[in-house]
Amino acid sequence: MKPQFLLDKTITFLNHGSFGACPKPIFEEYQRFQLELETEPVNFIQKKLPIYLNEAKKTLAKFIGCYVEDFFFTPNPTVAVNTIMRSLKLEVGDEILTTNHEYGAMDRTWNFYCKKNGVKYVRQEISLPIVSKEQIIEEFWKGYNSNTKVIFLNQISSSTALIFPVKEICDKARRIGLITIIDGAHVPGHIDLNIKELNPDFYTGTLHKWMLAPKGSSFLYVKNEFQEGIDPLVVSWGYESMFPSESRFLDYHEYQGTNDYSSFLCTPRVIEFLEENNWKEKSKACKKMVLDNYQRFCDLLNTKPICPVSEEFLGQMASVAVNTKNAIELKDLLYEKYKIQVPVMPLNDKLYLRFSINVYNCQEDLDVLYQAIEDIIETTDLIEV
Repeated sequence: MKPQFLLDKTITFLNHGSFGACPKPIFEEYQRFQLELETEPVNFIQKKLPIYLNEAKKTLAKFIGCYVEDFFFTPNPTVAVNTIMRSLKLEVGDEILTTNHEYGAMDRTWNFYCKKNGVKYVRQEISLPIVSKEQIIEEFWKGYNSNTKVIFLNQISSSTALIFPVKEICDKARRIGLITIIDGAHVPGHIDLNIKELNPDFYTGTLHKWMLAPKGSSFLYVKNEFQEGIDPLVVSWGYESMFPSESRFLDYHEYQGTNDYSSFLCTPRVIEFLEENNWKEKSKACKKMVLDNYQRFCDLLNTKPICPVSEEFLGQMASVAVNTKNAIELKDLLYEKYKIQVPVMPLNDKLYLRFSINVYNCQEDLDVLYQAIEDIIETTDLIEV
């Protein structure tokens, strides 16, 4: 399927996890909406946009397993989590329990909130290597105490690519009365998602990563009982609307002035593309390629796997610990000399080489990376083995 994508053919692209990659048929739909917007901006925004947006939401609601009235589109999960953060009513001494595997922008968001409000952000250590799902759950709850009011958890970690047992943690959190906020940036289109079954209080995910939508397409789900308390991040025409809908929650958040909504409106075409290309089977093949190569790269870099080599913990990307003196220099060398786009991810006091596999990749791409690392080990002192 590589010809269906717009990616530079001279680059071995193993970094779908960062910003995704959009296929030509979806990108063409994106440009079609942009052209329609510019042809008659007033009629598009005032008349057509609500109709198109509703259709996009209906399609996505079915895909992610929730009701249309319980979510709205956002440009990215950082905007979504900032929206939640601005409306949390926590008191001095309250705690937000998370892990030491969260995305850096999220850590910064919560640190900002905590410094202003006297709340504590507890980054509970989840030790590596992972042995079992039970280990993650046990270690996570060691961070809980009577001051804990909120849990915040990524369903798939960006740096370590690990899949976390979010369902089990949400179930317990609900039983003991905690607010649950889940960052599922890497989830939709990657692993199965049914928000109603997961039953968090808040959930955010992207369409522009593993669902292949154009950049700037994500969503924020808010459970009905919390919707009245979530203020708009930007106050605009939806506040005290002259033409209110049945949902003040959606009025507040869905129309915030002049924006290009084209990436959101592509959602029906995005899901159609996935369905017509039998995406679950293709994703399964990508996951198998990750599992087949994971130990091989650990052996090359002389580091241990950070989890069991299993679909329980790994999807279409994997992180391998790498001993390097300079992560930026290593990433730049792989790109500039070997034409490989792959990140070297810092987390806590470790560095990880993370490779992502999607339908435009093949075994040859991973072989190119393997040979490049072999050459770097043999000819430089940048990687210690």
